Amino acid sequence: MSTITLTRAGSSFDGSAPARTVVRHPNRSRLRLTARGRAVLLFLVTVPIALWLLVAQLNGGAAQGTREAGAAAPVVVVQPGDSLWAIAERVAPAADPRDVIDAIVDFNHLPSVDVMAGQQLGIPAPYAG
Repeated sequence: MSTITLTRAGSSFDGSAPARTVVRHPNRSRLRLTARGRAVLLFLVTVPIALWLLVAQLNGGAAQGTREAGAAAPVVVVQPGDSLWAIAERVAPAADPRDVIDAIVDFNHLPSVDVMAGQQLGIPAPYAG
């Protein structure tokens, strides 16, 4: 910070006229947005928000299959020593067990074909009944 002492014209420092002290601050640059700058800033803020809302809207309405009221998918409880092959043959004896196993795995969102005793498995509609 610099200090400048100003005196009136024609006066001296002998005390006949009071001196005035002015304090100057170093140059500060202020950010000033023009109309174009405000428009660009508004664009940069609103476009990502609008894109996020669009993606959320498109992904928000995933369709889910439903059954008639009161009708539940048949459930089979895995017995000790059971495999998906044995369950597939028991549930749909006329169908190819490989197709039934694939349908059961997909229907129950199983990570593998391994099942444990006591596990409950839903049976897809084409093989139920």
